[in-house]
Amino acid sequence: MADTSDFRNGLIIKFKNDLYSIVEFQHVKPGKGGAFVRSTLKNLKTGKVLDNTFRAGEKVETVRVERKMYQYLYRDGSFLVCMDNETYEQINVQGELFGDGVNYLREGVDVDILFNGSEIISVEIPTFINLKVVETEPGFKGDTATGAVKPAKMETGVTINVPLFINADDLLKVDTRTGEYCERVKS
Repeated sequence: MADTSDFRNGLIIKFKNDLYSIVEFQHVKPGKGGAFVRSTLKNLKTGKVLDNTFRAGEKVETVRVERKMYQYLYRDGSFLVCMDNETYEQINVQGELFGDGVNYLREGVDVDILFNGSEIISVEIPTFINLKVVETEPGFKGDTATGAVKPAKMETGVTINVPLFINADDLLKVDTRTGEYCERVKS
C-alpha cells in the first residue's frame, strides 16, 4: 500500500477494481479545507482516461508490473506472436492489446509488453515506425506547394494519406498513434 505522496507519473495503481497508470497529478493545498491530489488516470486494459481527486494521504494499492522487450514476429488469427529478446521464447498476445497501432506493425519490430505476474496487461508499440510505400499514384515535380494529399498503401496493408510528391518504394516515417505521415526517410 502507498499513499498520495508516493504518486509519480507512470505509477500503476489498482483503482475501482481495474489497473490504471498515473498520467499526471498535482498536489493542491487550498486556503480552506484539506489538501488533495488532482490526477489523470489511464485504464491499462481499455485505454480510457479519467480524472480523479484523492484526499491527501489517502491509501492506494500499487501494482508492480514487469516490462519486457519482445519482437513482433507474425500474425496468427486474432493473436500476434512475439518473441522474448533474451530467452527467444515465443508467446501469443491478443490483437486487441495492440490497439489501432497493430495496423502499422512490421515483422521484426520491438514492442514493450507489461506483465502483472504472468498476465499480459498491455502492449506498447513504438510511436514512430518507418514503412515502405507499396502503391500510390506517381508524384510530379512541383507538387509540394498546395498541401494536398493522396492515398498510399503501405507494406503492412494499411492506407494513409501522404503528400503528392511521395512515390512508390519511398520509405516514410508514420505516427502509430494517429496513422499520419510525418516525413520521408532517406533509405
